[in-house]
Amino acid sequence: MDIVDHKASVRERVWSELRKVAVPDSRFHFDFGEFIADFEGGEAAVARLTEHSFYRNSKFIFITPDNCLDRLRLQALIDGKTILMTTYSIKRGFWVLDPKTIAPELYLYASTLDGMERIARPVSLREISQMPPIDYMVTGTGAINHEGVRFGKGHGFFDAEWGMLYQIGRITAATPSAAVVHDCQVLDETLTPDVYDTVADVIFTPTRTISVADPHKPTCGIIWDRLDPHMFETIPPLQELKAMGL
Repeated sequence: MDIVDHKASVRERVWSELRKVAVPDSRFHFDFGEFIADFEGGEAAVARLTEHSFYRNSKFIFITPDNCLDRLRLQALIDGKTILMTTYSIKRGFWVLDPKTIAPELYLYASTLDGMERIARPVSLREISQMPPIDYMVTGTGAINHEGVRFGKGHGFFDAEWGMLYQIGRITAATPSAAVVHDCQVLDETLTPDVYDTVADVIFTPTRTISVADPHKPTCGIIWDRLDPHMFETIPPLQELKAMGL
């Protein structure tokens, strides 16, 4: 079995278990190839994350637009942290939620996918390159093992986001990365990351905080000759990065 078939097999096995505990999405129901689900015990998983030193020590956080991270975005705004994120998919670019510019009564709405594009500020990669370094990268995922190797939906969005932010100097290999998942998404088997695959420093589940020893981090930015042409054609930030000549 090649690596593509293996990843597909892992996703199908995990998604079968996740369906038992996942919260359906109003747009995609249980189509886990289209969204990262929230799940039973999600509050406990996020509470573990917000108690951790990576979160406590951060001021500027990248948070993916996954359903399991809505409550994290809300808590981060309450805690006065600035959020960089994408919405629905990176095809619609990067956005900033700054709690200093948002009325507190709008924090809940701003933390949702439907609300953030009405309240957040869209930002270009060039603008992001002039902002402070990002302190923390947080994502949901489809499956992950104890070594922090993650398989997402199969689109490669988080790896592309990491690569772009790395290439413009806003993150480094030392920037901590976390994954928030249900326990059924954590695997015991060996998974081999590619050179551009992001690996989590820590995994938060409803019952466990799993620290990863010596996690592999990409140090290559975007590898243009390995990038799916469809991603380049449909993701404006990738086109901007190419035009920046970095």
